[in-house]
Amino acid sequence: MSEGENLIDVSDPNFYQSFKTPIFKAAQEGDLPRIQECLRLFSKEEVKWLVSQVVEKTTPLIVASRNGHLDVVNYFLEKCKADVEQVGSVTFDGETIEGAPALWCAAAAGHFTTVQSLMQHGARVNQTTFSNSTPLRAACFDGHFDIVKHLVENGADIELANRHGHTCLMISCYKGHYEIAEFLLSLHADVNRKSIRGNTALHDCAESGSLDIMKLLLKHSAVMEDDAYGMTPIKAAAVAGHTNIVDYLVTHPNVPKIEKVESLELSGATAVDKKRDMHQALRYWQRALDERNSDPANVIKKAPKKAIPAYECTIEVDSSKDLENLVGDPDEMRMQALLIRERILGPTHPDTTYYIRYRGAVYADSGNFDRCITLWMYALDMQQQALEPLNPMTQSSLLSFAELFAYMLSERNGERVCNDLQFRTVSIIYLKGISEIKRGMEETPIGPQTEKDAGNFNRALLIIMHLMCLIAKLDGTEEDEEEVRQATYQFLKLKPSGLKGATPLHLAVDDSTSSVGRYPVCKFPDIKVLHLLLACGANVNAFDAHGNRPLHIAANVSSDSQVKHDRGDTLRMLLDHGAHLDCRNKDGKAALDLLGDALCDISPLNYTTLQCLTARAVIRHRLKYIGIVPKRLEEFVQIH
Repeated sequence: MSEGENLIDVSDPNFYQSFKTPIFKAAQEGDLPRIQECLRLFSKEEVKWLVSQVVEKTTPLIVASRNGHLDVVNYFLEKCKADVEQVGSVTFDGETIEGAPALWCAAAAGHFTTVQSLMQHGARVNQTTFSNSTPLRAACFDGHFDIVKHLVENGADIELANRHGHTCLMISCYKGHYEIAEFLLSLHADVNRKSIRGNTALHDCAESGSLDIMKLLLKHSAVMEDDAYGMTPIKAAAVAGHTNIVDYLVTHPNVPKIEKVESLELSGATAVDKKRDMHQALRYWQRALDERNSDPANVIKKAPKKAIPAYECTIEVDSSKDLENLVGDPDEMRMQALLIRERILGPTHPDTTYYIRYRGAVYADSGNFDRCITLWMYALDMQQQALEPLNPMTQSSLLSFAELFAYMLSERNGERVCNDLQFRTVSIIYLKGISEIKRGMEETPIGPQTEKDAGNFNRALLIIMHLMCLIAKLDGTEEDEEEVRQATYQFLKLKPSGLKGATPLHLAVDDSTSSVGRYPVCKFPDIKVLHLLLACGANVNAFDAHGNRPLHIAANVSSDSQVKHDRGDTLRMLLDHGAHLDCRNKDGKAALDLLGDALCDISPLNYTTLQCLTARAVIRHRLKYIGIVPKRLEEFVQIH
């Protein structure tokens, strides 16, 4: 086809698919002859259009740059006139990078000649990904020093940080690339710049264990400061288990004595919970005691603390004799580690509750469910008091409870795993979950939610549904059951809704509600949850964003996900509580249209009222009714 003839019809999906995928695959494999064969009959405009098409969320130029196929890259840029600044999605080490330019991809993958060529063809040296990562930062991440130098020599900004405020110096320190860190410091990179969460390059060294780079930073006047969690570099190293950093900084004159003491204590706690090295823990705790008492005139004493029942009222050791008594008692040492971490890190640091929950999980694995529940309850209380509503860590704790309870109620070899799970235990967590939803809704700004916030709230709502399902499986005292009903009533009064406007009643009859985490908890639809919600006043005719009532969702549930008898029970319960078979969603579909084989169990005539028939007649004959019938009936007519 010669230039000037009719261009391809880009609206033709068959033509579109038949060329874009082969070209993309050839670019991925570096097969230039195959690309040339695919394009040889097309005009320049057609070629430029074809090589810019997106396949698997990226383009041929991006994938060729990612894989270092220089001849293909040059062909696309010179012969096909591809846009050198186009962006796409690429994957590195299992992580998907959105909006990555070709230069970023080549720099990240270490393809030096491809980087040179892209820049010669006009690629902007500081063009970023959607997360504001530059090609220079990409090269620093994987230690491509030759590319780092080339980019800097051609105008790369060494201080341009990503969306988290992490600079090129920070990432090179975190990844342990000494030569790159030294090079950036020679260019006067800001050694004390802070990220959004307040960490510096020193923190990154401490978290990764790069002692040589830490010494280099200190030589360039790096200052040890707190991050957003109140963590100094020496504490960050202690929490990460990098004793080489701790041992070095303990001797550093600029580290305050209390920092040295607490870092030694944290190193001991890390040895217990992360390394399972009790002997190392005892050594570090003894060093901490020695440091506390090194100046008899200024002994650093621990503030008195109340005994914590969750830790079995264990008290922190305060002498060498107490330390000696810990030898041979690993459980006591584990409680010491939890106490130390809580005292030093505080309730807002993720590690504090993480290790409490970790210790609880270990007890659960050994069948000691009571100890697990006590520790997890303590961690959940701490999170709800210290963190913002609906924090992912709080949600994770609630979900862990749901998974634990489901496991305890499951059967192994014909017997229940645990016969001691009490209604009251589950109800406490259920009530805490509802309070978390309430807090979240009270503090949510008025107006549309972001996709992330909406997804976060939806996950919290799903967790509540599973806790509701679990509590519905158990019997409690009349007083406890009434408390749950009252809480559920108050929960429904909040009018919570998940993604696409789904109410709790929609979720109760939706099989997709079953998927909430990595492990199975409850299976939905669930008739007991449905009964509880309806008994507590759930609106049986509430509609979601698509106009679906709960009956629409229940009618559309796959027959494979629920036995036919149970499905009929779900539908009948909704109908018996006033659901309308002939209510239509935004697609004009009534639940009656979706019932399929369930109709053999349900007679539509038994659930059709004179009101429904009248409303349908008004709609069918296009009769005027707005302003004629009472206001409360206008919506009733509209939904038919």
